[in-house]
Amino acid sequence: MPKITYIEHNGKEHTHDVATGLTVMEGAVRNLVPGIDADCGGACACATCHVYIDAAWTDKTGTREAMEESMLDFADHVQDTSRLSCQIKVTDDMDGMIVRMPEHQG
Repeated sequence: MPKITYIEHNGKEHTHDVATGLTVMEGAVRNLVPGIDADCGGACACATCHVYIDAAWTDKTGTREAMEESMLDFADHVQDTSRLSCQIKVTDDMDGMIVRMPEHQG
């Protein structure tokens, strides 16, 4: 099971095992990681699971689809590495992945 490290805006780290096939958002919610609100439950209908993917992992997370791009318009402080964590399916090769959360969601 891949380990993913979620880093809050203040630097506090939360490392959890996340089952393959879940989304990065589901891993955070199931492990009560603060900073990922997931108001829409993973339907790509909000931007409250916004994260920054560590540059070393962007090739493994895929690219943003049109709907995700639209929802990121509602996120604060969007960067090149911004993603909605509900749109990233966890795979075995994501073991050790780092995601960072912005100070505010939505």
